[in-house]
Amino acid sequence: MTALSPASTGEQLTTLLRAALDAASEAVVLCDAAGDTILMVNSAAQTLVPGLVAGGTAVDGPLAGMAGALAAGDDSFTDFYDGRHLQGQRRMLGPDHYGWYLRDRTDEVARADALRAERARTAFLAEAGRRLSSSLHQGRCTRITAELAVAHLADAAMVVLPVNRRQAQWVRLVAGESPEEGVLREQALAEVPGLVEALGGFPPIPSKWLDASQAPEWLLPAGFGPIGALLVTPLPGNAEPAGALILARRGDHAEFGPEDEILARIFAARAGAAISAAGLYREQVDTTAVLQADLLPPELPQPDGIELVGSYQAARETMRIGGDFYDVFGPTENSPDTVIALGDVCGKGPEAAVLTGKVRQTLRALRLVEAAPDEMLRVLNRALLESGRQHRFVTMVVGSVSRGEHGRVRLNLATGGHPPPLVLRTDGTVEEVPTSGTLIGAVPRTVVRPAEVELAPGELCLLYSDGLTEARGGPTGDEQFGEARLHDALAECRGMPGVATVERVRQLVSDWVHGGTRDDIAMLAVRAPARAQLSLRNGSRNQSPFAIDARRGDRRVRQRS
Repeated sequence: MTALSPASTGEQLTTLLRAALDAASEAVVLCDAAGDTILMVNSAAQTLVPGLVAGGTAVDGPLAGMAGALAAGDDSFTDFYDGRHLQGQRRMLGPDHYGWYLRDRTDEVARADALRAERARTAFLAEAGRRLSSSLHQGRCTRITAELAVAHLADAAMVVLPVNRRQAQWVRLVAGESPEEGVLREQALAEVPGLVEALGGFPPIPSKWLDASQAPEWLLPAGFGPIGALLVTPLPGNAEPAGALILARRGDHAEFGPEDEILARIFAARAGAAISAAGLYREQVDTTAVLQADLLPPELPQPDGIELVGSYQAARETMRIGGDFYDVFGPTENSPDTVIALGDVCGKGPEAAVLTGKVRQTLRALRLVEAAPDEMLRVLNRALLESGRQHRFVTMVVGSVSRGEHGRVRLNLATGGHPPPLVLRTDGTVEEVPTSGTLIGAVPRTVVRPAEVELAPGELCLLYSDGLTEARGGPTGDEQFGEARLHDALAECRGMPGVATVERVRQLVSDWVHGGTRDDIAMLAVRAPARAQLSLRNGSRNQSPFAIDARRGDRRVRQRS
């Protein structure tokens, strides 16, 4: 055997150590603890950091993070070198040596950045969905769209709504400033690259194909500066575009990357749906307002010598209209009488309101041909039966009102399946008008038994719907107000004006229901105004010890005190 010298043994161990380190997949830098001298760099480390060479010092090497860790006495560092994210960990290899183990974290950092970006996009879209769905006001939706776009997508945003009457409304917001609104003429839209196409619903043009320098000066405020990147995205709506979203970034190196454009399109789809829904809601509200204006109870006339007072409460306050109604038709050329009507259509809500409108228009037409109240009901019955709407009927009262002698008022009343009107006399007595009739629109043959009523000065006739007497409440919460309570309430109003009487009854019913569920309630009061007291002394008024008592409608003479 040949003995190895100590020098040969050291060279062999060094060779073996180098081979072992080069075979390792992890980057290793072996250093002398005394002077931080780099003794050995394996192949993986040289490939990862070409500037690391044996013989130099770790402090003067290309990795600033390694030098900083040694200066601070840390055993780890992170660094960005030649486009890559590196992490180093120091381990002592005996008292005289240590090794830096380097790891490439570039892919890991990229995945983490991608995850954070995706979470940010998800949070942004969630916020957009929450805020955009919180309102059905179109103007508020457009402002929210601009605010979200500036907060997450661009330095400035402008929402342009579709052209209406050759002009388009817009909302603009620049970061750090207040929103602005205005109107654009149709011909000005062509000055913005891609805007006409976006308003037409065409797919968005990629930002790199849009020349931001061609944007008109009016697009953004003068203080915004040069536009570095421009993106125009359509706002998809319900079957038609809801508008367009213009995004702008400032700076010479600004751009919209592919991911930015995808995110902008997703956001635009949600914003467009919200703006379109708000626009549809506005159209429905406008349409409802027009219909309600025609279906709401009319402003009552006040014929000479006749006091008319009406009250209406819909079962659903949000609708303001329902199945109960009242109407008044003034005199015609050949008839000086005033015609009144109060009815209750079967059902509630919009369907009942539509039928109510048809009934009222039919009654108005019949009034023009001067039909009597009972004849009105018969013709209306035939009209409803011939309309083909099954299970739709109406109960109602129709009457003609005229002035009589000595301040009296005469009523000719006819009912069709409706509660008979009530008459409040001057002594507090409450009487039912003896009139009756069959439902209107239910059976071919209509039976109507009209009745005539005469009101003395101060007396009142009340027409009402059954929602008043059937209102449920009271101590048990389910007890009907009932006819007896209505009679008592009306009797308590003896001598009160018509307005006060109707309001008093309405308030009593509301207190009875106490916020619970109720049906539509309609009331129409006809009152003969009380005559003012007259006195005579030496040919002048208010100077005689004798006066006429007008409260009971007679000519009783009494001594003045």
